[in-house]
Amino acid sequence: MKLSTKSRATTLSVALAGTLALSACGASNESDSGNAAGAAEDQLSGTLVGAGSSAQQAAMQAWAAQYNSLQPDVTVNYDPVGSGGGREQFVAGGTDFAGTDAYLDEEELAAAQQQCAGDGEIVELVNYIAPIGVVYNLPGVDELNLSPETLARIFSQQITNWNDPAIAADNPGTTLPDLPITPVNRSDESGTTENFVEYLAAVAPDVWTYEVSGDWPVPGGEAAQGTSGVVNAVGAGEGAIGYADPSQAGDLGLANIGVGGEYVAPTPEAAAAVVDNSQQVEGRGEYDFALDIRRDTTESGNYPIVQVSYLVGCLTYDSQETADLAKDFMSFVVSEEGQQAAAEAAGSAPISDALREQSLSAIEAISGAE
Repeated sequence: MKLSTKSRATTLSVALAGTLALSACGASNESDSGNAAGAAEDQLSGTLVGAGSSAQQAAMQAWAAQYNSLQPDVTVNYDPVGSGGGREQFVAGGTDFAGTDAYLDEEELAAAQQQCAGDGEIVELVNYIAPIGVVYNLPGVDELNLSPETLARIFSQQITNWNDPAIAADNPGTTLPDLPITPVNRSDESGTTENFVEYLAAVAPDVWTYEVSGDWPVPGGEAAQGTSGVVNAVGAGEGAIGYADPSQAGDLGLANIGVGGEYVAPTPEAAAAVVDNSQQVEGRGEYDFALDIRRDTTESGNYPIVQVSYLVGCLTYDSQETADLAKDFMSFVVSEEGQQAAAEAAGSAPISDALREQSLSAIEAISGAE
């Protein structure tokens, strides 16, 4: 059976040993949950299995904490293995949904369609919008501005010292130390990496000549597993610089990035602004709402190093039970309450009403083949 939670229960027990288990507990469906698909009117039971973006980990915890008042007998298991791992598990039929910071490419899309029941169509819904911060460890430098070209030259290791004239030109009046730069990148395949390098390729194509993918393309430097790994590595060494979700940056500095004639901080509002100015990817399915982000925007107040995370699931599941669970949980995630919970826990930007309506149209269409 395709994507049947029951048939996978034993085989997934080992693979999900490190899973972040999000168990819905507590009971009340009398309050207005914002669960527009309406499934929360019925008490459900069962297990929904997902995997993917580590950047979504804090948001997933928050969603579970709110969802527990709706469905006390539902367990959502989410393994924050990284976007690449999440997509890989989903397209192989190992999970019911994926959380990913990069939408499925054509090869992954074709593979996923082989796993879903019915016509094999998928739903791909924006559920999390957050800036990707350029985090740095530079004592004495409380504010750092970086132009797109300077940033690309740092991560391509063409600029190797913090007192380089290019960095100084971006930061007039700031005393920069004579200190080597240690760039830190993700060691795992990552949607955060893919979004970051997609930005560099768009704004500095003469400098950043590498292929865009979720695998870090530049040899050398330092590599770390997951968002927390990058943050820890940057925090451990003076002169280090990396890229990560700002909500997990802790005491590290966050650089302002050049956009047009200004430098923009990585705020949720600035990230949401660039998403609202982006277009839907052409040639996808009816309920596939992947976006092409305007990385090269020059509009004031837009922060273009942004990750748009998606919930990816099947339009038709083999099991009606799994379809009901997926509809109910996804409906809560995109609801106003769910988005507010993520914003408070992870510093993300709530999706717009237009994106919410779009997502709910897809969620309403999810069904089981039985």
